[in-house]
Amino acid sequence: MSATGSLAPSATLRAEDLQVSLGGQAVLHEVSCALRPGWTAIVGPNGAGKSTLLRTLAGLLSPASGRVLLDERPLPDWGAPARARRIAWLAQQGEPGGDLAVRDVVMLGRLPHLGLFGSPGEGDHAAVDAALEATGCTGWQQRRLPDLSGGERQRVLLARALAVGAPVLLLDEPTTHLDPPHQVAVVRLLQRMAAAGTLVVSVLHDLPLALQAGRLLVMQDGRLLADAPSDSAESHAALVEVFGGAVSIERIHGRLTAVPVL
Repeated sequence: MSATGSLAPSATLRAEDLQVSLGGQAVLHEVSCALRPGWTAIVGPNGAGKSTLLRTLAGLLSPASGRVLLDERPLPDWGAPARARRIAWLAQQGEPGGDLAVRDVVMLGRLPHLGLFGSPGEGDHAAVDAALEATGCTGWQQRRLPDLSGGERQRVLLARALAVGAPVLLLDEPTTHLDPPHQVAVVRLLQRMAAAGTLVVSVLHDLPLALQAGRLLVMQDGRLLADAPSDSAESHAALVEVFGGAVSIERIHGRLTAVPVL
């Protein structure tokens, strides 16, 4: 997977004292973080509030208190089209797009720029071409979604998010259904995009993959336990704590990984 084409100017995303309740139960408790261009992975055990935090950062959930700021401007103050051009979103259980062809699904990522009735221009087609190439979908872009495997559909949905060309990319479990080679390809793609100035935030359950991000937000019980570089002692101690000592963080062949403690 290669990097995508040119992006909008870099962005910042900041959470201040977020408290979020779902079904009458508090899920996030006074979570604050300041996100900048680069790749940040949100990690923690099941029920830690990872996806809730990501959805709140995307503006899909409204906090009971606290706020999210995009480019130092409160998220609700952004109009929906402008916000959609600044933040691209990949859901954990993404809608696969019915019976559309792969290229048509990826072109849906250009809707924030085109509107409902706009016709794609040269720039839109170039953005789709770049997204298809970045995710390894170019060779089968005319196939229909129902004919694809789960891993192939996941790559198409990632391509749709990339086609937006947004400076903020929020991904909930982007490696779901992918085999190891394509998981590695996604990691390398996100690293390249982060290095090029995209603000990438991903929820990941796979700790060895998450440790390849530049920064970790380690969560437990709806609280932020650590916010530190992925290679820091603070992050490693927090990971060991939230997973109850079931993992150790080691460097193998020059790369950080999480090893189960049996």
